[in-house]
Amino acid sequence: MKGKHTVEKIGGTSMSQFKDVMNNIIIGKRKGRELYNRIFVVSAYAGITDDLLEHKKAGTPGIYAKFAAGDASWVKNLEDLRRKMIEINASFKSLKLDLKKADAFVNERMDGIKSCLEDLINLRSYGHLKPSDFLPASREMLSAVGEAHSAYNSTLILNANRVNAVYVDLTGWKETEQFSFDDMIKKAFKKIDLEKQLAIATGYTKCEEGIMTRFDRGYSEITFSKIAVLTGVKEGIIHKEYHLSTGDPKLIGVNKVKTIGSTNFNIADQLSDLGMEAIHSKASKEMEQCNIPIRVKNTFEPEHPGTVISNDYISPEPRVEMICGRKEVLAIEVHDPDMVGQSGYDYLLLKYFADYNISYIAVNSDANTITHYVPEKTQRIKECIEAMRKGFPGAEIKAKPVSIVCAIGSNMDIPGLLAKAAGALANAGINVLGMDQNIRQVNMQFIIERKHFEGAQIALHKELVEKK
Repeated sequence: MKGKHTVEKIGGTSMSQFKDVMNNIIIGKRKGRELYNRIFVVSAYAGITDDLLEHKKAGTPGIYAKFAAGDASWVKNLEDLRRKMIEINASFKSLKLDLKKADAFVNERMDGIKSCLEDLINLRSYGHLKPSDFLPASREMLSAVGEAHSAYNSTLILNANRVNAVYVDLTGWKETEQFSFDDMIKKAFKKIDLEKQLAIATGYTKCEEGIMTRFDRGYSEITFSKIAVLTGVKEGIIHKEYHLSTGDPKLIGVNKVKTIGSTNFNIADQLSDLGMEAIHSKASKEMEQCNIPIRVKNTFEPEHPGTVISNDYISPEPRVEMICGRKEVLAIEVHDPDMVGQSGYDYLLLKYFADYNISYIAVNSDANTITHYVPEKTQRIKECIEAMRKGFPGAEIKAKPVSIVCAIGSNMDIPGLLAKAAGALANAGINVLGMDQNIRQVNMQFIIERKHFEGAQIALHKELVEKK
């Protein structure tokens, strides 16, 4: 049974601009009871999780990566981050943040983490502790502190501004008892009166399964989804820096892109597969099964209804809803003259991907060539390719850097759409290296040289969205 409340997720970029978040989202024009019946799930401030673990895009090592590698400079990184977190606290002084409490919270957590990591190093020096025994738990512990910091600060600020906010710490700090994911959520919200209390929950949840181990950097949206399902919300809301638009506003231009307005979970899955941050595919799945819609809103346009992702939406008129893509992709091409007519060749090939836990974005084939397209920064991809070369000694196996650009929509039943898209790319001087589209016609993918990634999106958006 669905309740009267919503669960709302705020990302790190927005959290770093908390004055706008407070004025536009949390308080705004609301008064009295209007402030409540909402749960906010917050991410760490922008860049904090990168410093705790490793940079999400560049791969620059943070505290965890250096600790795992045995690099003693992790201690310096930790102290640098402590100072950075305290500087963030100071930036919220005008919002009435109690700096004494906020700084004490940071110091208590960072002192605890430092002490734990030093103890683990001492234990490891005796030779009876393997890295696999403690590194996953270390990564979990480090991940949690970013969300704890932002959620605690947010609660203090809101209380100082006459909002009855309550800090919901799902990180399990110094909690010796282990709980399942579901039980941890249920326990935390059991005594909260949503009619009178505004819940500010950490995006990280400590659980027996290990949320970071299972979902890595997408864990805050998993927490958002789990809270939505277990508390029976009427709607989930994700607040982002930009609307869910027909294209990348930074690339194509804010004035040229349009808010999508409505789409379905199938399209959300397509975006997730491309690494787009609409919502983590595993997070949306439970909400989809429980028929809980997700609304994606712009933090800085609070009056705009945003885009609703629902189960059954199909665009009433055929249209392309979004032009997007993934820049850093590897084309793994397997060419084997013995492939033609050989039953199960593709199955044998895919077993290598499964063994190395590698998923692919797209695949195409002909009589004697199969090409899989995988994210370039996929772990163990080089090992997988070497194993494939040993397993198929008669095959020629190449790895080529490429990009994928896509036209995506819930209803793209438009005669000549493929010809228009290919023509737009050709007119822009862009050669199509490969193409993938299935019968459902919700995702038309073009494989191109990486240098054309930005230009291809601009050309497709102009032809398929702007002209429309």
